[in-house]
Amino acid sequence: MSVATFRRAVAALALLLPATAVADDAVPGPGPVQALRCGKLFDSRGGRMLGPHTVLVRDGRIESVSSGRAEVAGAAEIDLGAHVCLPGWTDLHVHLGSESSPQSYSEGFRLDPVDFAFRAVGYAEKTLMAGFTSVRDLGGEVAPHLRDAINQGLVKGPRIFAAGKSIATTGGHADPTNGYNSMLSHLMGPPGPTEGVINSVEDARQAVRQRYKDGSDVIKITATGGVLSYARSGDAPQFMTDEIRAIVETANDYGYRVAAHAHGTEGMKRAVEGGVTSIEHGTHMSDEVMRLMKQHGTWYVPTIYAGRFVADKAKEDGYFPEIVRPKAATIGAQIQGTFARAYKAGVPIAFGTDMGVGPHGDNAREFLYMVEAGMPAAEALQAATVRAAEVLGVDDQGVIEAGRRADIIALAADPLEDIEAVLDVRFVMKDGEVFRAPAAR
Repeated sequence: MSVATFRRAVAALALLLPATAVADDAVPGPGPVQALRCGKLFDSRGGRMLGPHTVLVRDGRIESVSSGRAEVAGAAEIDLGAHVCLPGWTDLHVHLGSESSPQSYSEGFRLDPVDFAFRAVGYAEKTLMAGFTSVRDLGGEVAPHLRDAINQGLVKGPRIFAAGKSIATTGGHADPTNGYNSMLSHLMGPPGPTEGVINSVEDARQAVRQRYKDGSDVIKITATGGVLSYARSGDAPQFMTDEIRAIVETANDYGYRVAAHAHGTEGMKRAVEGGVTSIEHGTHMSDEVMRLMKQHGTWYVPTIYAGRFVADKAKEDGYFPEIVRPKAATIGAQIQGTFARAYKAGVPIAFGTDMGVGPHGDNAREFLYMVEAGMPAAEALQAATVRAAEVLGVDDQGVIEAGRRADIIALAADPLEDIEAVLDVRFVMKDGEVFRAPAAR
């Protein structure tokens, strides 16, 4: 789908949406200067909750952060005195172009790219209103175009770091022709680096360069089999180490970081040794892999939500194809336990859900699962703020500090006292623009 086609689609949809479709009440105008009066403020660097603060926002940036109620002449005040302010969250693993359902496997044959684009607009807005001001979209051709539409103000959504098409090997987790019959396969021909499918070091370099040409922000590889792909193995390694290393080296030339989907141990070892930035899912992560990750500084993005979701849906007849169902039942159920072991071992962890597997907008439930598995609430919140910014390689978000982006959210209660407070987001600001505000008291 061309950029022009996508933009026409989202612009048409934007005309049909009311200006305050999701906001709780009238949203304050941006004004030249905004003063947020926070009842509490989460210090994401220190992992601690502070008392009342005033956050001054000008031109989309945080100008100052003061304890108590600082007087600011001429500022438009936003009363969050009964709320807890935090940096906007980042979900490092989403797929905004889709959402799991029993029809998912047939829709690719029945729907056009524009159909998925229209759906993605709604998914993006739900994600933003849930408190996620940034996401890393790890696989989907819609995402780069959706990113551009959001940046142009055509639709509402989080800041998107888009991978575009994931890079796979023939028959691998992101081979787009998996499950096609012989006639379709013959008509379409074998996919190659342009379609994100490689089988050599040369292909690997070409695939990264194609992602650059397509406007990606990050590179995603599928280092092992996957749960939901139409294939038997969910954990077999699917790249050779030299292929991964070629992807990483070429990605570095363009300033890209590389995220590796991986469930099996051998595939993870190859990915870590090949130099990837993060391991996604990591189901069968061994003690050896954990040691390697700490040695190489490789991040772990666990996606507990997705594991629990697919394990539950595997119990339902007809939700998944029969070739997928046993993988969903066995692999999905293990991720939370792997997370608990990795946390205890000191593996660096950042926040990601694999949303699109589950329903968009429910991303914050991952916090509950992280805390349930043994991570303190403060560290779970850091994983989605300052730690996520480290994974992205950016230094202007994830903290409420002078000079940083004005990405600020507010909750009705203190999540350090009750982690379920993350499910009740009352205020959302991204780049100084208010998208959601609490009802006037």
